[in-house]
Amino acid sequence: MFVDRVEIEVWAGNGGNGCLSFRREKYVPRGGPDGGNGGDGGSVVLVARHGVNSLVGLTQKKQWRAESGANGEGSNRHGRGAADFILLVPPGTLVIDAENGFVIRDLQADGDSLVAAQGGRGGKGNTHFKSSTNQAPRTTTEGQKGERRKIILELKVIADVGLVGKPNAGKSTLLSRLSRARPEIADYPFTTKYPNLGMVQVSRDREFVLADIPGLIEGASQGVGLGHDFLKHIERSGVLVHLVEPLPTDGTDPLENYRAIRHELKEYSQELGERREILVVSKGELPEANELRLLLQRETGKPVLLISAVTGEGLAELNRAIVAALDAQQTERPSPAAAAGVRKEG
Repeated sequence: MFVDRVEIEVWAGNGGNGCLSFRREKYVPRGGPDGGNGGDGGSVVLVARHGVNSLVGLTQKKQWRAESGANGEGSNRHGRGAADFILLVPPGTLVIDAENGFVIRDLQADGDSLVAAQGGRGGKGNTHFKSSTNQAPRTTTEGQKGERRKIILELKVIADVGLVGKPNAGKSTLLSRLSRARPEIADYPFTTKYPNLGMVQVSRDREFVLADIPGLIEGASQGVGLGHDFLKHIERSGVLVHLVEPLPTDGTDPLENYRAIRHELKEYSQELGERREILVVSKGELPEANELRLLLQRETGKPVLLISAVTGEGLAELNRAIVAALDAQQTERPSPAAAAGVRKEG
């Protein structure tokens, strides 16, 4: 199960109360104050961790609480401080304030962390208030309340390369051929309901993360269907591989399908519409595939690759084109996955 958005409430622990106590021992008539301080409450900390691929683990309950600190005791015994409560999330998780809607932090890289709710400080025992002018203080302070906050965690897939195209364009099949990922594959639209990630090993020292993004439909940029949910995952893909199938099962025109996807990308984000793109005709074993390749080259003025995930035709060439695009992109800016230090297996 893949979960990419969840709303939870985080409760930090309260600080323990300070203790009011005086030393009382036989033959020690002026023992003085000996009340210890309360322990600090635990904080709730979000940590991005490589290997955590979904937010499904946080759907088990709505409230996540850290422990409170212990109260101080006599004989100058301080209360035990509570440990922080750690919640692991995938790299690429946005932390959003649920009440006001602003982004608190973007946990992009493995090890990025955020204190989502700060634990309360422990109160002071009466020993703390002892002075030369106040040798028997009866003053103590209570522990502070821990923070409580409602947050939304939203996962945006971080990948070097994103596969885009209409449903049934062959993205899942291609992912399974290039990587060790094993996505669900079938002959009906929207087989891919959630992004699938795979690691493509090009050589001993070269690899990249490939994401199979669920198929887009017209109106996706306006939220039609699952449009926004799908498009947000494409945002962090440094290079797009646009698959166009030559003989769509729904009888639509392949060229119109390509134009529709390009329109949705541009409508959703101008920057996304200008993202580096490798144009590919899938299902190259079909007779119509080469004709479509020529039509796309004529319309776009770009080189168009012809591949077949069934026969393996063109896959090596596609890998080389992706590596070249990633190299060119590195000279402009770090790729999202490289900047985040993410490496995910399929």
